[in-house]
Amino acid sequence: MKIVEHFIKHLSSIQLAGVFNPYADRCSQFDRFNAATIRRANLRSYLEVSISTGVNTIWFGRDLGYRGGRRTGIALTDEMHLPVLASYCKSEIIKRATNGEALGERTATVIWKMVAELGELPFMWNAFPFHPHEIDNPMSNRSHSRKELEKIWSINQELLDTLQPSKLIAIGNDARDTLLREGFMCEHVRHPSYGGQAEFVSGLRKLYGVNSGAAILSKSAIDQQQLALVD
Repeated sequence: MKIVEHFIKHLSSIQLAGVFNPYADRCSQFDRFNAATIRRANLRSYLEVSISTGVNTIWFGRDLGYRGGRRTGIALTDEMHLPVLASYCKSEIIKRATNGEALGERTATVIWKMVAELGELPFMWNAFPFHPHEIDNPMSNRSHSRKELEKIWSINQELLDTLQPSKLIAIGNDARDTLLREGFMCEHVRHPSYGGQAEFVSGLRKLYGVNSGAAILSKSAIDQQQLALVD
């Protein structure tokens, strides 16, 4: 799709200090030699399926983390859940771009448990679709700055114009504040990190009209599943 290729070309062109662009950059420590190409292909496959089937909802996070989207090229998705995304998309293209052991991430684990429970694949994205890090520590997470967001916001506008979702759900206060500041109405749930799993789950269930008494995922189940994972 030409519209997808144009979007990915735009995304790949961004270069900012203290920011890893997974669609253009290669991590010398963990990435395969063609990692950026693989991550572009992952996103391309996800986007093309989403456009073909139609997007009802976009889940918006804040920015990519070093254990998740930095490695996969997919927002709110770690390497442990790339096969799940590939299955939803019926894609043989979506795959890992890194060497060594596949990494998991707490946020991604809870996110994908809820995708399974709700039975609907949203399009997942971040207000800042790159990995901002401390200058002297590429394997760290920081929040993007207002100036950084301003420089890349046209990418988000292009995505929203292309997908035309019926609903935006902001995951966390930062994502909500960004969307509202840019003039987009959105629903809001708590971010699942830092002890927010139960509120995140209950918030999504409420938005999707799921009966919490019959729901699959409980707070205790979430807690048990997170013991071996580190953000």
